[in-house]
Amino acid sequence: MKAISGTNLEQAKSHNRRVVIEAVRTNGPLSRAAIARMTALTAQTVSNIVEELERSHLLVPAEAQKLARGQPIIPYSINPAGAYSIGLELGRQRASGVLTDLSGAVCARIERHVEHPDPQRAMPALQAIVEDLQQAFAFDRNRLLGVGMALPGRYADGGITSLSPQNLPGWQDFPVGHELEQRVKVPVLVENDATAAAIGERLHGVARGLGSFVYLFLAGGGGIGAGMFLDGHLYKGSRNNAGEIGHIIVEPHGKLCSCGKRGCLDRYVSPAVAYEFMGIANAEELSSDDLGALIAKGGEGLDAWLDQAVQPLRQTLDFLELAFDPQTIVLGGSISTSLMRRLAERLEPLHVPIDPNRKRSVPRVMIGMTGKDTAILGAAALPIFSETNPRFDVLQKPLG
Repeated sequence: MKAISGTNLEQAKSHNRRVVIEAVRTNGPLSRAAIARMTALTAQTVSNIVEELERSHLLVPAEAQKLARGQPIIPYSINPAGAYSIGLELGRQRASGVLTDLSGAVCARIERHVEHPDPQRAMPALQAIVEDLQQAFAFDRNRLLGVGMALPGRYADGGITSLSPQNLPGWQDFPVGHELEQRVKVPVLVENDATAAAIGERLHGVARGLGSFVYLFLAGGGGIGAGMFLDGHLYKGSRNNAGEIGHIIVEPHGKLCSCGKRGCLDRYVSPAVAYEFMGIANAEELSSDDLGALIAKGGEGLDAWLDQAVQPLRQTLDFLELAFDPQTIVLGGSISTSLMRRLAERLEPLHVPIDPNRKRSVPRVMIGMTGKDTAILGAAALPIFSETNPRFDVLQKPLG
């Protein structure tokens, strides 16, 4: 059993600081009094935190607003230039990087061809991308929060790959996070692509402000994963591998999966299967426009994929709703936007929910960010999320 630790004043200050940032991020410009009401913090605590965040450039004040009675109020909002982050992504033949500001806007982008990207070839390329991104856009280097990296596959503590991604051989048991951090001299966070995309969607997308949602990530190169937020906290499981939803059996004794089981969701719904049905052999090498054009005239192959994919996906959505009771399920990923929309349009009617008479403030299913930038923008969100998201663990003293 994991030991439970107490807290002290420094940890409480860190947590309260994150709570204030989250209140402003999700609600827009707020006065100190409004922040105090929303967070149940004292006026003095909020004042101290806002002053500290203003000095560190994370919050920026607007013009004072005069009220009918009383003192004018000053609304505070997130300063996009208050912090920056770098996101990295590695594919079968390329390494990519983006520099984003605190709002998630892309300030610079670099892409390099990497033949056979094993760690020996890829790590120098990733280091060079990080260094070049810092030169490509003028900003205060002290405001760089760190580097986030999204990779397909599973991870142990510290960003060590515990399962070599099928499309990136040679990464088994490689300490990605540690090795890259030694090279670039800034903090590095590594997540699987589904979790990174879910974080990006919560910070900057349709899940902004939602406490509980499941993000279903359809990878353009094949495979399905899930990122889960429960009551405002990222859920990663006891071994950091929650969300391997693609290997739920949806068709007993069905198609053989690469994991060794039969009838897994991956074998029916993944984009790779869609491209097989449509006869598209090189989907990852095509531009977004070219791939979209092929999907637009997908014909019988596309219809056949949709016919066999909709029921397994509908069944999975029902399971996720029953297991986690999320506010919504977000469909996204590096799949093309047109293909995702065709799939989403066919989902209705969904299975009857367990509480059909309950009024909903958000739809049961939403479409989030799609396209090739989904994972890399999620990767760039990792350092921002780590620095600003309220977490219970910051309230605990380190043990030992």
